[in-house]
Amino acid sequence: MTALTHGARLVATTRPVRAPRPLLDELGPDGFAWLHNGAGFVTSGTVARVSPSEVDGTLSSITCDDDVNLPGTGAIAVGALPFRPDHPAELVIPARVAGRAADGTTWLTEIHTVDRADAAPRDLAVIERPSRFLVSTLQSRTRWCTEVLAALEAIEAGDLDKVVLAREVVVEADVPFSRHDVLARLVDSQPDCFVYAGGALVGATPELLVARHGDAVTCLPMAGTVARAGDDGSRVSALAHSGKDRREHQVVIDAMVRALETRCDRVHADDAPSLARLADVAHLVTRIEATVRDPAPSALDLARLLSPTPAIAGAPRDAALEFLAKLEPFDRGCYGGPVGWVDARGDGQWAVALRGAELDRRRARLLAGAGIVAGSDPDAEWAETEVKLAAMLRVLVTP
Repeated sequence: MTALTHGARLVATTRPVRAPRPLLDELGPDGFAWLHNGAGFVTSGTVARVSPSEVDGTLSSITCDDDVNLPGTGAIAVGALPFRPDHPAELVIPARVAGRAADGTTWLTEIHTVDRADAAPRDLAVIERPSRFLVSTLQSRTRWCTEVLAALEAIEAGDLDKVVLAREVVVEADVPFSRHDVLARLVDSQPDCFVYAGGALVGATPELLVARHGDAVTCLPMAGTVARAGDDGSRVSALAHSGKDRREHQVVIDAMVRALETRCDRVHADDAPSLARLADVAHLVTRIEATVRDPAPSALDLARLLSPTPAIAGAPRDAALEFLAKLEPFDRGCYGGPVGWVDARGDGQWAVALRGAELDRRRARLLAGAGIVAGSDPDAEWAETEVKLAAMLRVLVTP
């Protein structure tokens, strides 16, 4: 599944540049965005659409002329993959990438055939923000509680250790949503998250699934959530000491360590989780580090190996996916799947596609989930999904 012309010779040219305008303004109409704490990149144009299994071979076939030589420069593949590993998937090799590193280095990569260059992004149109909205949910609170009770029964019966149930919320507006505007608001309101856009999916996720830089691998899985509001010291402290949340978190760590040990050496997880305090919520987070072994898996390989983790699906994985297929009344699409990038060296970053929305002109579809383990309370899990939906809802429905 590739759009490359047979025999076409591609060249990726990366040069340092001065940034004449904000990075987001370089985003193409259908481009990909990856922004975190002032660094990242945006793309425009498409050289090829390839299946994940074709990415390594396609990137290695592109001649690179790279004066910057940082992770993410040269030829890259970007995109969002489905939550379900068996669903069809593709990634994009963009024609143009405008990027900025954490140290301020700014670059431009252009990929084209020897005799043709791709166009730069179009100038931004004037944005008309929606002013009227209709918010609806597919699952009533009663139905949600029934689903949680069904999950608890499966856990008590020994069929599952954990399962993550998702809710769907739809926002309809009076005029189409602007992807650029939504992204700009997310950058401003969620500075500690990975702000992403891949196709119709936009969001700001706090959870790094996996990053590879050279031989070094890092994962920052999150599980266990509490809302932040006002003086939240006691609430956050309770999360740190919650037996239920610690059990939920440990299920995720154990599964990811076992998976990484099949492709990596020196896999190490911190002895205890720490607290990640974000704008709206706090999570338990544990750092996992490893070293790739030969044949070295790329960042994309590792993302596909790990996804979906128990933090977004459940455990055991196959049993959780089967349970969700029977219970959830919708297809998750790319919600909860890997979103990110990989370069020709195999370096890259992939996050879990959370806290996002699928934009379809005047319609936005949001999903949020909660991990169900023994001891979960249906009302508390509903409240957790409300908090997770709040950040994106504010961005969408604020005129």
